Amino acid sequence: MIPGIDLTELIRSAGPAVYLLPLIIFAETGLMIGFFLPGDSMLFTAGSLAGLNIIDINISILCCLFFICAILGNSTGYFIGLRFGRKLFTKNDSKIFKQKYIIQTEEFYKKHGAAAVILAQFMPIIRTFCPVVTGISKMEYLRFIIFNIIGAFFWTVGITLIGYFSFKIFGQVINPEDIDKYLLPLIILIIFISISPAIIKLLHHKLAKK
Repeated sequence: MIPGIDLTELIRSAGPAVYLLPLIIFAETGLMIGFFLPGDSMLFTAGSLAGLNIIDINISILCCLFFICAILGNSTGYFIGLRFGRKLFTKNDSKIFKQKYIIQTEEFYKKHGAAAVILAQFMPIIRTFCPVVTGISKMEYLRFIIFNIIGAFFWTVGITLIGYFSFKIFGQVINPEDIDKYLLPLIILIIFISISPAIIKLLHHKLAKK
């Protein structure tokens, strides 16, 4: 989630522009400066609001757009890595770009191999830089895109539909005006689950040192 921005209200008031939300997914997965964007929470919130009929959208079209933008974003990141390669490792830190993001992602990629392309979709920050590192490693694009499609599908369509059907089925007992009371804890849970692999790795590393 972006500090100072009410994601629920933003999506609720978007109107027809809600179909532009997938561009956020493209920016998060394809542009390195998009690592801070609220991918998981936005997918879940959009699905939830659609399930409660708070926003008037075709959920199938929205899921397809999320899915396509994730694939295009990941592919953009891949070709950035392929084109600029190791130059990214010598780039000076700025307020937004940090060397540690690339280095941490490279370590994650080395540990999990090709499966990292799938796993990375569910991990904030890692999902932004994994395609770049994949391009740097010069993985065959056909192989990359296959894993990319699998990961992008389960991430975008999966999380959106979880939000949609959760509130579609149980929404009868929820007052739309009180939706934030239900969404916020669920979004926090989703974010926690997304970063849990990184937390487990950190704890394992500290225990290994001891």
